[in-house]
Amino acid sequence: MGNSGTSLSSPVPRHIAIIMDGNGRWAARRGLSPSAGHKAGVERIRDLLSACRSRGVEVLTLFAFSSENWQRPPKEVELLMTLFHSYLRKEARRMRDEGVRLRVVGRRDRFSPRLQRAIAEAEEITRGCTQGDLVIAADYGGRWDIAQAAKQLAEEVVNGQRSLDSIDEDAVESHIQLADLPSVDLLIRSSGEQRISNFILWQAAYSELFFTDTLWPDFDESALDEAIKAFQKRDRRFGGRAEGDGTAVQA
Repeated sequence: MGNSGTSLSSPVPRHIAIIMDGNGRWAARRGLSPSAGHKAGVERIRDLLSACRSRGVEVLTLFAFSSENWQRPPKEVELLMTLFHSYLRKEARRMRDEGVRLRVVGRRDRFSPRLQRAIAEAEEITRGCTQGDLVIAADYGGRWDIAQAAKQLAEEVVNGQRSLDSIDEDAVESHIQLADLPSVDLLIRSSGEQRISNFILWQAAYSELFFTDTLWPDFDESALDEAIKAFQKRDRRFGGRAEGDGTAVQA
């Protein structure tokens, strides 16, 4: 997403994914309604996208709405859908002007036709952009992602397009959402929770995990820099050995 004017050393993660958590608690601590928290959380996206671009991050993936979030109260779900639609309508042209391609991953059939059209239009507006990617995971679940990849591969076998023996990790990965993008280097979760909640299970196999108590609406540039600096201190071995250590390690 470009690189300008930051003091961070290398390496900077190519792909950062964030579980945006804590909107409700942020609002409650201020005596505000949950809707105010969600609105503040949406506003945070623009600033964070800009911060990632200035630091040289190529891909930012945001967990906006999980497959399980449909279980929330209907009024809250309706608000989240309205905010999502509004964000797409307001921000698509801004992203195009900044060279950022927008992609939405996850199921779409459970969204309203109006929202499905807004997603398609926003993706089309930014399709030719090459300065970075913003990925929004909506009605997405990591298990669903792997299951749909398996289903597609099974259909190819049944249709005679591939042999059963040709199915390996590379074949599965080619059918996973975001298969054409770099693997996730750094996975961040805000609000103090320390789990990944069925998010990008395949893509995050070797991600560095960073958990922060900062609530999502307060997650600013300094919070991002803290996460990146923690990433830079990690020894990423990908199943190899630590330097100078003759003992095999698993991660």
